[in-house]
Amino acid sequence: MNFKEWELLYKQIKKDLNLNFNEDVIASNFLDSFIEKRFQEFNIKNIENLIKNRDVIILGAGPSLEKTLKKNIDFLKKKIIISADGATSALLKYNILPDIVVTDLDGVISDLINANLNNSIIFIHSHGDNITKLMENLTKFKGKIFGTTQLNPKKFKNLYNFGGFTDGDRAVLFASHFGAKNIYLIGFDFRGEIGEYSNIEDKDINTKLLKLEWCKKIIKQESKRKNIIFVK
Repeated sequence: MNFKEWELLYKQIKKDLNLNFNEDVIASNFLDSFIEKRFQEFNIKNIENLIKNRDVIILGAGPSLEKTLKKNIDFLKKKIIISADGATSALLKYNILPDIVVTDLDGVISDLINANLNNSIIFIHSHGDNITKLMENLTKFKGKIFGTTQLNPKKFKNLYNFGGFTDGDRAVLFASHFGAKNIYLIGFDFRGEIGEYSNIEDKDINTKLLKLEWCKKIIKQESKRKNIIFVK
């Protein structure tokens, strides 16, 4: 998804959820500045080498996550594993380390840090609602990290925008951008329920459900150009 295409969706989402554009800018500037000071030899080109023409499994934090994960553990073998934020905790519970984590730091921070220390590549997202979490936690990540924004990435030196709004649909567009052969989804539920691995403390459940509706719309749109399979 190119930025102009994403920007049209972002404007709709911003209006629907009453997002604060200025706070998105503050969060992205903060993350951009942090990445600027962070030395790492790992290059974004390595991500394409990892994903292109490979089968990718993305795990979301929906109610079916753990049950479906246990049922399909063997299916994960020899595939690239991407966890969307809180789903990282479920994977670690079963001693599975994701290759990549897509997160806005809503999940269990200690699990995200643990995965990163054990070589999971972390894509940390910036938006108006997670400024405090960025400030409190960025320095704790010692492994390979990249930064993402939902704004125009050309406005920043070190941030990327692959499209997507929630961690789940952002992970899908991320895998699609880097040329995944097939994208398999586990723990993506759109039945109006919140999973135990989806951190909803101090959050409006109705807002969370509205975000999931956008996740569903974005994945449905991407499925028109990419082979996306829901694993049961």
